[in-house]
Amino acid sequence: MLKDIQPTGKKDTRSGFGDAMNELGKTNPNVVALTADLAGSLKLNQFAKDFPERFVQIGIAEANMMGIAAGLTIGGKIPFTATFANFSTGRVYDQIRQSIAYSNKNVKICASHAGITLGEDGATHQILEDIGMMKMLPGMTVIVPCDYAQTKAATLAIAEYVGPVYLRFGRPVWPIFTAELPFEIGKAQQFSEGTDVTIFACGHLVWIAIQAGVALQEKGLSVEVINIHTIKPLDEEAILASIKKTGCAVTAEEHNIIGGLGDAIAQVAAKNFPIPIEYVGTNDTFGESGIPDQLMEKYGLTTKHIVEAAEKVMGRKKNNS
Repeated sequence: MLKDIQPTGKKDTRSGFGDAMNELGKTNPNVVALTADLAGSLKLNQFAKDFPERFVQIGIAEANMMGIAAGLTIGGKIPFTATFANFSTGRVYDQIRQSIAYSNKNVKICASHAGITLGEDGATHQILEDIGMMKMLPGMTVIVPCDYAQTKAATLAIAEYVGPVYLRFGRPVWPIFTAELPFEIGKAQQFSEGTDVTIFACGHLVWIAIQAGVALQEKGLSVEVINIHTIKPLDEEAILASIKKTGCAVTAEEHNIIGGLGDAIAQVAAKNFPIPIEYVGTNDTFGESGIPDQLMEKYGLTTKHIVEAAEKVMGRKKNNS
């Protein structure tokens, strides 16, 4: 039962990135960390102290950071660029496309403070379209882990993966609930089995989806909750296996419903097994400054909203049968 999934603690996902970088510094001499004046926010201070010869402080020059990272790969280094998600994508899209993706450079673009849970920094920093931007780049792997433990595991995994990667994580303290679970790039993570509805989620919304699943189970419904931590390459096998059982789905993401996880799931369904789908995410809008919990409520990213979407989509399934 989903109610049996209990947090082992709480920690911000960006700390998972920082702690993994400290491990990689000790175990992989080719790993280099680059940041654009945000070592503290990206939890890289310890790496910089322990491995100063492999830490590059670029300053507020994100485009240069991407170019330097691309160049480092030519000498066999594995560069991890680190800044806020908005500056990791929107500010440097040209450099990523031309210098990294086009030539398939082994650069790891690590992006913190994504989504509206960034909170008070407001719309200019709360990028909600980055998953779409990055997944459209040919050859780019896109990963959105759900908690501290999974962010740490993903950071370690991408160091071994050859090719460009976009790793998206966040700022707030969040429940840790995957500490004992394996992580594999491109392999979905299933938390429950069911026959009435599937809830696909990524990032911070996975924990909220689990809570929504609990609420639905308490109503006597049979719910599958699946963590799609890798948006690209997508685990189409797991997606199709689930929707063929449940016949309907909800997608939940801290991102614009245009171009994100929901669109990716819908494309798989449309091509293989069309079903009714409801989307939980921001709806063609920018964010705003505010307390993260209040923003999640305003923009419809809460347990209540996922439950309502599930009930709606099950009603659509019934009407179509």
